[in-house]
Amino acid sequence: MANFLKALQAALPQAPLLTGEVVAIVGGMLRIQTPDGGISTARGAAAVGDHVFFRPGGAVEGDAPAGAYTDIEV
Repeated sequence: MANFLKALQAALPQAPLLTGEVVAIVGGMLRIQTPDGGISTARGAAAVGDHVFFRPGGAVEGDAPAGAYTDIEV
């Protein structure tokens, strides 16, 4: 049964990994502005002005390079 559960979880879509700049910290949640101007929230440790990789509504996954980004359609 455990293998079936893992296969099912792997088939479900995951939250996308995005990049953005931390613009505010409110109650332990980071407000992150994406390059297209949208605002998302995530948990994690970062300072205002940091560029981070994150999953919306999830957690910060690391530092991201500042500057231009590349949009790749799949």
